[in-house]
Amino acid sequence: MKLRSLVGAIGLSLLLAACGTSQSATNSASPEKPADAVLKVGASPVPHAEILNFVKQNLAPAAGLKLEVVEFTDYVQPNVQLNEGQLDANFFQHKPYLDDFNASKGTKLSFVTPVHLEPLGLYSKKITSVAALPNGATVAVPNDATNLGRSLKLLADNGIITLKEGAGTAATERDVTGNPKKLEFKPLEAAQVPRALDDVDAAVINGNYAIEAGLKPASQALLLEKSEGNPYANGLVVQAGHEKDPNIVTLGKLLQDPKVKEFIKTKYEGSVIPAE
Repeated sequence: MKLRSLVGAIGLSLLLAACGTSQSATNSASPEKPADAVLKVGASPVPHAEILNFVKQNLAPAAGLKLEVVEFTDYVQPNVQLNEGQLDANFFQHKPYLDDFNASKGTKLSFVTPVHLEPLGLYSKKITSVAALPNGATVAVPNDATNLGRSLKLLADNGIITLKEGAGTAATERDVTGNPKKLEFKPLEAAQVPRALDDVDAAVINGNYAIEAGLKPASQALLLEKSEGNPYANGLVVQAGHEKDPNIVTLGKLLQDPKVKEFIKTKYEGSVIPAE
């Protein structure tokens, strides 16, 4: 009986040790990728993927960095797939959007470095000036929390509406305290707003989607955000804890290289502005 008990105790100890090892391995953070591994980065097609492809073709080889650029046409899947580990990083969003996404989805994604600003603008196919905006006009706006507040702030900064004091970037239609033209707001997914231009009087459109739709923010926007003091610079994002991974550090430095800044200035002619 004593021998059996001893054998049983040893077996139980080994089983518990094995389970403990398995659980520990499951909970541990994923290891860094080897330095020569391909870095898979999700991005909006314009301008993010274009900027990444410039880096891939012109700067990455000399830095020993291998890039794979995966394009997305929405603002949700790049974060979902990064959180799930299907991507190593993404490049499409500003920090206020990321902070809201983390808070609402329970994700732990980290903003690494700013790269550029895409000024939000007001566009129309029916009028050529803000003064011509008719009473009761319908204005399409992005429906995600940060870009909706950003859109309303753009209108408020230009005297079209008034917002409740302190509303800030989290403003919604409920925070509009003054609306002399009795504008009606039509919230849509950001990617869909440019397509609504034919059906509304005006639309507030994110810079990347405006460019994709063939619009020229610097010359065609009725209103355009100012770059000074603007918190909406788009940047590189990773899973929390991977900010110092060697390939991430390398990519962050390349995205801030003077050659990238010059590429942005030349290609987008003020529609996209390098972050300072």
